[in-house]
Amino acid sequence: MNNFLHKPIVIDNELKEVTIEGKRFYETPGGIFPSVTTVVGWDKQNFFADWRRKNPEESKRVTSRGTKFHSLIENYLNNEEIDFDNMIPNFKVLFNQLKPEIDKIQNIVALETPLWSQTLGLAGRTDCIAEYDGKLSIIDFKASSKEKRKSDIENYFTQATAYALMFQERTGIIVENFAILISCEDGMKQVFQDKPINYVKKLKQAITRYKNHALS
Repeated sequence: MNNFLHKPIVIDNELKEVTIEGKRFYETPGGIFPSVTTVVGWDKQNFFADWRRKNPEESKRVTSRGTKFHSLIENYLNNEEIDFDNMIPNFKVLFNQLKPEIDKIQNIVALETPLWSQTLGLAGRTDCIAEYDGKLSIIDFKASSKEKRKSDIENYFTQATAYALMFQERTGIIVENFAILISCEDGMKQVFQDKPINYVKKLKQAITRYKNHALS
């Protein structure tokens, strides 16, 4: 049995997810806000929409992989028994590659927790907020087909920054670190750590671009 320590912070955030013109929004006590992923991924939406049209089967596979991978990690962090012997081989490899990093997590305060911000006008669901390597962090788990370049995934960093700011607004607690943990099908494991404060400007720019183009 695993032994992850949970110290949950109660956040009254039962948000209702709604879809408007194909985009994800959340009904919050402060209004209807777009999801964090919609806003920070706005610049790349046309690229990915085109890719999905051209690669429908791979798109379904990748989406399913992400959902199942997140569920597996969530169960593991909840100290549930994992049947590694009967696990689909591909997921077993992806999980085992990332397991040493996942095992650095302790004092979990939020897991798959909805958050929202009146100030940012955003809402979303964070993977995990916990101590990672001893630092309170926004932690995001990714499965990827191949190794990522840092320059290609700044939207991951702005997304983590948004969760840090939303969590601070809801609880008053400052999260000064984020960790993006990626397990790749090409055999690579990647860890990207940084401080949310370094991406606040980029997040605000992403929000402005979204408002100028999506809402015009």
